[in-house]
Amino acid sequence: MMNKISLFALLLLTGCYYDNEATLYPESANCTPLTTSTFSGNVLPLLNNRCNNCHGGNSPSAGIALNTHTAVMKYVNDGSLMGSINFSSGYSAMPKNSGKMSACDIQKIQAWIDAGALNN
Repeated sequence: MMNKISLFALLLLTGCYYDNEATLYPESANCTPLTTSTFSGNVLPLLNNRCNNCHGGNSPSAGIALNTHTAVMKYVNDGSLMGSINFSSGYSAMPKNSGKMSACDIQKIQAWIDAGALNN
């Protein structure tokens, strides 16, 4: 009887754990909060890496170009840039058929927008 109780207790304890954000989302552990984010230094490299394989070049997907500051501002101003990369209801989740951008990358874009979305 004691062995059954011990086995049950062992199984119960090994099934419980506390989630650790750094373990579950390792990219967020390396994310340094930004006080300043620039278009050329932070935002455009992210867009080039995650978006502009479809939304760049001469024929951007759905006619949505994200390869210049002027082009990006259209989607910043109407809220669709953040709505799409945050997978918010009412927006087309982007990148399409891919995982959501890391919280760190989204934070960099939001910091740039919060600072006035300058062409810097």
